[in-house]
Amino acid sequence: MDAVLALLREHGGRVTPAKRLLAETLLASQVHRSAEQLAEQVQARAPDVHLTTVYRNLEELERLGLVERMHSGHGPATYHLASSPHGHLVCRGCGEIIEVPASLFDGLAAAVLRDYGFVVTTGQLALAGQCADCRPSQA
Repeated sequence: MDAVLALLREHGGRVTPAKRLLAETLLASQVHRSAEQLAEQVQARAPDVHLTTVYRNLEELERLGLVERMHSGHGPATYHLASSPHGHLVCRGCGEIIEVPASLFDGLAAAVLRDYGFVVTTGQLALAGQCADCRPSQA
């Protein structure tokens, strides 16, 4: 938490109570959350924090590289604290998002670069499919 707030201050950002609560909520969450879900959690502790404030703070934290936003192809964007490079597996059934090591996509990224001259940004890479719970059983 201290590192997040220090980086925010270092880049000229103010550490407001709403921003501190949002950072605490992001740190406590082990899963990706939409801005609305994050706002709900923040508002449980500070009812006067508006959704627009949460969006504005998320944008600032994303600009500073502290938060990553991910679009899974359906539903709202989700947010999580920036961490080591990783990709995502997104279940089209239940919406679960599973973080996977970036190295999982090394072969794909190399083939795309070789064949198309395109550099893949792993942190934004998401593969859609079905998780084990939603996948029809192989009877």
